[in-house]
Amino acid sequence: MPISDSEAMQLLATTSYGRVVFTRDALPAIRPVNHLIEDGMIIVRSRITSRLTAAVRADQKVVVAYEADDIDPIRHIGWSVVVTGIARTVNEPDRIARYEDLLVSWVDRMMDVVVEIEPSIISGMRLDGIGNGNGFGNDHRIAESG
Repeated sequence: MPISDSEAMQLLATTSYGRVVFTRDALPAIRPVNHLIEDGMIIVRSRITSRLTAAVRADQKVVVAYEADDIDPIRHIGWSVVVTGIARTVNEPDRIARYEDLLVSWVDRMMDVVVEIEPSIISGMRLDGIGNGNGFGNDHRIAESG
């Protein structure tokens, strides 16, 4: 069964972490972050000195990808969602304060920038556990969206 965009965003909301992909010196860079979903946006926090923050501040229309999943390697079931969209810093003081309360950093570093990702392309897949147990191979049925 295909995963709709709305189901994919609902699945993202069930987990609190994922990976953001952005461009660093013309190469892809990936960073694990915790997130929340609010009003259809993916919200993450970063440091003012981070490469992600620098990329977003350098281009207010920077394209990033965000990926999260929940896959059981024993039963071979789960899901994966990738969202591609525009990232920008949040500048409204009330929103920043709200997200600072809701998104507590998992690392012992000050996270002083809030970044929102506005989805443009959403794709998702489910792994249903059918097959010979060799991962996402041809013997597994994968439902995809996007």
